[in-house]
Amino acid sequence: MPIIKNGDIVEDAWVTLSDDQTLPDGAAVIVSLTRWQSEKSALKASQWAIGVRIESSESIEDISGDISDLDLIALAFPAFTDGRAYSAARTLRDQHLYKGEIRAVGNVLRDQLSFMNRCGFDAFDVDETITLSVFKTAVAEIDDQYQPASDDKAPAYRLARG
Repeated sequence: MPIIKNGDIVEDAWVTLSDDQTLPDGAAVIVSLTRWQSEKSALKASQWAIGVRIESSESIEDISGDISDLDLIALAFPAFTDGRAYSAARTLRDQHLYKGEIRAVGNVLRDQLSFMNRCGFDAFDVDETITLSVFKTAVAEIDDQYQPASDDKAPAYRLARG
């Protein structure tokens, strides 16, 4: 299924595994935090691209020592009212200097894409109603920012008054 990554629609090369599924040969895989913690040595030794899915009730600090080993971190939005993944993305980008893919998964809504993008998400697992045009419009429609974020946009309070 396609995803939006770095502002383009791309085919998703990642396979999301449940905890009881066998690792496929040579595939880029996304595993749960629980599976990562229990099979970390084997996953690292596999030389495959590895991603970890972090649920909103889990802490990214549980992977802080392993961030450099991960090619992708998927942060889950279980409901539009749960914003913990925004903070997690900012922490990954700003404090841990994570350069890999941060993917928004779960309840990823059009109205939140701009904020997700500003917080450091660069990939979005969205439903078919969010086309590339819808994505680009959503990300560009807010001109003035009021908070600092992980992007390079200056917040309104830092702009010179004319």
